[in-house]
Amino acid sequence: MRRLLVIGIGAGDPDFVTVGAVAALNEVDVFLVLDKGPATADLTAARRAVCERFITHDRWRLVELSDPERDRRTPAYVRAVDDWRDERAALLEQALTEEVPDGGTAGFLVWGDPSLYDGTLRVIGTIARHGSLDLEWEVIPGITSVQALTARHRVLLNRVAGAVHLTTGRRLAQGLPDNADDVVVMLDADLACRAYADQDLDIYWGAYLGTEDEILVSGKLADVVDEIAEKRAAARARKGWIMDTYLLRRPGAEA
Repeated sequence: MRRLLVIGIGAGDPDFVTVGAVAALNEVDVFLVLDKGPATADLTAARRAVCERFITHDRWRLVELSDPERDRRTPAYVRAVDDWRDERAALLEQALTEEVPDGGTAGFLVWGDPSLYDGTLRVIGTIARHGSLDLEWEVIPGITSVQALTARHRVLLNRVAGAVHLTTGRRLAQGLPDNADDVVVMLDADLACRAYADQDLDIYWGAYLGTEDEILVSGKLADVVDEIAEKRAAARARKGWIMDTYLLRRPGAEA
């Protein structure tokens, strides 16, 4: 029997790591990290820094695995993601077998929270369904980038009796939801909100939330969208990647 802890470590700031996550970190013998290469080496470094800050024993080690490439050119987006997750599952199952001794505990550190736009739980579920590995696993929640965003901007996520819609840039490009006054957008590679700059919307935008590189912009979408685009492009060019989240808000209703 091997044990696996899927640990949400919050959105960048080490102070976002919960007491429960700290306790879980100290139970782990081997941490498995999917490495995306030099461009995102600072994300791997951040995970290592969390371990070094909070783990009080010296028995742990970190194993870096080369994350499989996802086909970003195919129009079959869902199929490409499914194939990519299957490759990840095979890689992690092999690592659990080879790197974690029987009776040992592995850890997988998830940026933010494992429940929100993160495929780790689906990957682990695939491994469990294979049935070839005797695996016990549990999930420790973390602070999401959505919580970090609203905290940094000092705003409520919802209005009184109002609905909140969480979506992706890909979905937003297909149309602005009409059933919510507050729309949280994640995984937006192309800043899809620019298409709605002619509408009366406020935006609260944040990139690299909780890190030293954090950038915040807020205001009327029409007034600040060009500024966001410029800051975003400059940050991506400097770091090689961008991780941002934003809240679109229709004005009028009371918070």
